[in-house]
Amino acid sequence: MEIAFRNRFLSQWDKYFPGADLPLAYYYSDDATHAPYAGEAPGWRCFIGQLAKVRHGQSLCFDEKALGCGKRFVGFSKTIRADFEYFLSCGIEGKVEGERYKKTPQLVTEVYKDQVPLEPSGKFIVMKRWDKLEVDDNPEVVVFFATPDILSGLFTLINFDEPRVESVMAPFCAGCASIVYWPVLESRKPEPKAVLGMLDVSARPTVPDGRLTLAIPWRKFVAMVENMDESFLTTPSWDKVKTRIARKE
Repeated sequence: MEIAFRNRFLSQWDKYFPGADLPLAYYYSDDATHAPYAGEAPGWRCFIGQLAKVRHGQSLCFDEKALGCGKRFVGFSKTIRADFEYFLSCGIEGKVEGERYKKTPQLVTEVYKDQVPLEPSGKFIVMKRWDKLEVDDNPEVVVFFATPDILSGLFTLINFDEPRVESVMAPFCAGCASIVYWPVLESRKPEPKAVLGMLDVSARPTVPDGRLTLAIPWRKFVAMVENMDESFLTTPSWDKVKTRIARKE
């Protein structure tokens, strides 16, 4: 990670999105010394809930033992819980409480039948707030927890140098899948898309009110930063939105 680039983004972010929360960045590594270990999960523990600490500036390193809920979509497990198709839909009376996110178990099976397990490129996933990144960090994805005004700016910047109309995807998935599983898969493609997320109803209580996530593969993110000064961010149209961001944030 080039410290000059880290600092450049900090300056640009303050210039065009004044007062807005800094994004998180993450990557896989076999080296556990890049950030303090999150600790073994005592049982069920939401990965997204743990990221609140990172958003507040505490860098953390997770492995399979540090995760309760979220192991599969972070890449540390290839299995899905028993009766998952019923858990996500109608449930099984007396056995499984259904979340009713899909109408039938068959629909759940259809959604997940072609989703391959994520292959992590290291034993640990290192999560840091942007300003905590150091020279030996190597981010793979950058994640914003953002309000609608900020999302509009990021979305438009993503599309600034794109010929396609769908440079952002919003897959039906768990909150952790929208932050890690899908963005990492995209990051390994020649033309990656960003991923809009945190639309998972179960994950919503673990994030601030009025925030969604936008996870951007590193290669795309670097291009966005390079494009800032020649984009719409310099226009009177954005000035109106920027004033509101500064006032609300």
